[in-house]
Amino acid sequence: MGGVRGVLLDESLLFSDAGSGNFYLPPGSATLLRRLQYSKLRVGFCYQKDLSPQKEIFLKQTAGSYSFDCISLHGSHARNSFNESLPDWHAAGEICFYVTSRKDETLFCKLQNHGWRIICIGVERGGTMDKELLFIDKLEELPITICSFSKKVMRCTPVLMVGYVMKPSREEDFAKRGAFPMYPTQNGLLFVPLTFELPLAPQIQEVDVILHKATDEILSIEPDYCLDFPKGIYFSRGMQELERSIQDHPNCCLMDPLDNIYPLLDRHKIQQILLGLQDLNVNDRCRLRAPHFLKVDIFHDPSLRDRLLEANLSFPIIVKPQIACGVADAHNMALVFKFEDFVDLPVPLPAILQEYVDHGSSIFKFYVLGDKVFHAVKKSMPNASFLLSASEKKGSAPIIFNSLKSLPVATGDQFSAGGPKAAKLSLDVELVNKAAKQLRRQLGLTIFGFDVVIQEVSGDHVIVDLNYLPTFKEVPDSDAVPAFWDAIKSTYNLRKAN
Repeated sequence: MGGVRGVLLDESLLFSDAGSGNFYLPPGSATLLRRLQYSKLRVGFCYQKDLSPQKEIFLKQTAGSYSFDCISLHGSHARNSFNESLPDWHAAGEICFYVTSRKDETLFCKLQNHGWRIICIGVERGGTMDKELLFIDKLEELPITICSFSKKVMRCTPVLMVGYVMKPSREEDFAKRGAFPMYPTQNGLLFVPLTFELPLAPQIQEVDVILHKATDEILSIEPDYCLDFPKGIYFSRGMQELERSIQDHPNCCLMDPLDNIYPLLDRHKIQQILLGLQDLNVNDRCRLRAPHFLKVDIFHDPSLRDRLLEANLSFPIIVKPQIACGVADAHNMALVFKFEDFVDLPVPLPAILQEYVDHGSSIFKFYVLGDKVFHAVKKSMPNASFLLSASEKKGSAPIIFNSLKSLPVATGDQFSAGGPKAAKLSLDVELVNKAAKQLRRQLGLTIFGFDVVIQEVSGDHVIVDLNYLPTFKEVPDSDAVPAFWDAIKSTYNLRKAN
């Protein structure tokens, strides 16, 4: 038997009346509809004959905005009516759910005669048909109910349920690419959101794998503990409950363990990890390397000039907070052009002073998805001479920016000859792929990314950043999404074999 293929939602579950004929989607309903929109399931709204004209218009407009069907449950001659649409909803062996908050045994019998299953939300038990119905208490339980049912009925085709936890914007980035379907992928994965609005233990009992972006759940980090994570990291209450629940369910595979992610929260540790990649170079020719760097706890250190010389750092220098992610100011950075620029510099301490590499305004984004490595070239910051000119126009002040929001990206004549296309020709893909595989072994991570710039004149390949669970949006969906699924499945199989 196939899994759940379609979901028909009664309008009474989703819409609230604001009065005066105005209707709206409560937050819980809107979240569910966004998830269903990219679920690879057929989804529709249905309504009774007594619906007001205003609500019917709102219902149809909302359905259209999500590309859902909108079906009347009465009237065999009406366009998009129930009798007309029902036979086309699913193929033989597949299942569709009708989801409602009211009992209508006549309608239920009609649906069941066509092979449908019924989910009642917030409905009291007590009736002749109860044993044939599924009951849940809240709308938020619907995704895991759908996926659990699919897994249960697809015994002949083993299915793994992947529960995921991340902030809504990141979830939507993945979902829009088709990465989180509630219908089984070609390698047998189902994706379901884990919600902190419900007790986590019952949810974790249902899933086989947990995919998380734990850094999205960090409330604060004490800088004094940078060298001793996880001390000093304060997660949301939901993430704390998730950690406890995972410990109580050792059969659930965590992708990836938190201990393996902590080094990527600390830019100083990242730099130390990258130093080890220089062993990949041959013939004493430095082709792949980390940038020169120095960790500082204060900017007014009397020995700072000498320490810069010892670290082989010359201006301009890019200044980054030591904490790499998970806190609001982790991406507040500066480019300084002279020693005096360190005075009152608004970059959180401790900080990493890092060599600024002239790289022709092109950066390579590398993504490791299990055994597969992908890359793409993007526009980047201009060479130092252009940045210095911009600084001089503003009174020779340091350039302050947020790397996620206000990164100074090159324009027009600020690219080296040939631009990104020419830069791609100079990339030693084989060398960087070797680095990717070594990093995967060293970090013990399934999905991560790093950035590479090619230094002008020397041709050195300099790795300037490492991050966990990127959205790999620069890679075509047709390549990245199947590799993403395969990476999860392979890691699960490897963990279970050990």
